[in-house]
Amino acid sequence: MRPARILAAASVALVTALVAAGCSSSGTTTTQTGKPDTSATVNVGLVLEPTDLDIRTTAGIALDQVLIDNVYQGLVGRTSTNKIVDVLAKSHTISSDALTYTFTLNSGVRFDDGAALKASDVVWSLEQVKKNASTYQNAADLASVSSITAPDAKTITITLSKPDSNLLWALSGRAGLVLEQAATNDLKTTANGTGPYTLASWKQGDNIRLSRFSDYWGVKAKVKGIVFKYYTSPSAAINAVISGDVDVQTAVDGTLTSQLTGVSGISLKSGKTTDKYTLAFNNAKAPFTDIRVRKAIREAIDNKAIIKALGGAGVTQGGPIPALDPGYRDLSSVDSYDPTDAKKLLKAAGKTNLTLHLTYANFYPASIGDLLTSQLKKVGITLVVKQTDFTTWINNVLVGKNYDLSIVDHAESHDFGNWANPAYYFNYDNKKVQTLYAESLAATDPKVVDQKLAEAAKLVAEDAPADWLYTATTLTAVHDDITGFPTSSTSARLDLAKLAKS
Repeated sequence: MRPARILAAASVALVTALVAAGCSSSGTTTTQTGKPDTSATVNVGLVLEPTDLDIRTTAGIALDQVLIDNVYQGLVGRTSTNKIVDVLAKSHTISSDALTYTFTLNSGVRFDDGAALKASDVVWSLEQVKKNASTYQNAADLASVSSITAPDAKTITITLSKPDSNLLWALSGRAGLVLEQAATNDLKTTANGTGPYTLASWKQGDNIRLSRFSDYWGVKAKVKGIVFKYYTSPSAAINAVISGDVDVQTAVDGTLTSQLTGVSGISLKSGKTTDKYTLAFNNAKAPFTDIRVRKAIREAIDNKAIIKALGGAGVTQGGPIPALDPGYRDLSSVDSYDPTDAKKLLKAAGKTNLTLHLTYANFYPASIGDLLTSQLKKVGITLVVKQTDFTTWINNVLVGKNYDLSIVDHAESHDFGNWANPAYYFNYDNKKVQTLYAESLAATDPKVVDQKLAEAAKLVAEDAPADWLYTATTLTAVHDDITGFPTSSTSARLDLAKLAKS
């Protein structure tokens, strides 16, 4: 089952509805305004920085955003619209029984320290993930792998104990990253990868700097360097892009976009995401053990009104799978907004005067809690809201499971496995869902994978273990001399290999 990849570095600011102009189908800006300046440094505004740089053990999307694709790479990668592509592998094949994956490595690949990539580095990297399942991020993604070998210097063979339709996706993420076996650098403060950039410096609390890797094996980066600057205040982020302190600002607050209207030299680019803003219920705790209460809460929430109030932050989701992922179906009609019926359900459950506690991290806007408080009050539920720092949230909610309700942006794609994991902080346990998810992993036909996931998602939606407030759309402010910056899935990862400034 896929582990948690909770957003710890994406949009604190809730983002606006689609502004399609200027976006290509691949989710990147397309208009070139002049000849690229290869000596340029591009300043990029992000939200929440990582607590350390250890890509193997440190949780949170903050590291994926900055380091994956840019510094660290795997045999395969993914585009901003979730297409799997070969990276360190020149090509790959899959056996007819879907149990053997064979990868042919590219030539001339070097790590930042100058060492040449060897097939043994790939084997070692993947084996380390399997051997350290209790501490390595996404180690469970390789659970189906029975052996990893290098028949020769250019070939990697991965053998599975059973078919796993999610394997290539897993290899495109943390579980598949290739590190140097002989390296001795401290991963918490440094990085040593094969990507188009090297880690130049990290000034904690301020910025992370990347530099162009002069010995990169592929097409060299078009800019000399990138500086990631962190803004936890939506207003500060807007001011930074207007003043020119940053060339690009991700996760622009949809309620503040009027400040950018008419500003010369800045464009707003919108893209799709798999950011699932989820109101999680503690399903093992009363009153959430009563499905009538769970359904009543869902029917009390006007998702469209929330999206509108937050600046057109996204689109309705209705179920656990977003539109970009396999298994998506429109489930918005399940427990749709119906406060009258919500009151009837609460009365039938004997919960006409109910007080619940909502706990969520303070890098999400307080306005979300305010809106939910107002909506639930109309059906007789008093909501007590408490925002905490993210570390406290991790300890109390994610790990300790000590909560009633919580709001989280589950940003990672292909993470339906969380609903098939009864040990996850949702405390949701449905054996049929678990079986369908296992069948989706074992399927070799993508159509079967999609159908199994769709069936499982419908069951989850009908069980009402959470309310999926919306799938976020993401808004990026880009200065007109910048090209090649992704505009979809920006909270998950940013492949800046084609970034340019003119």
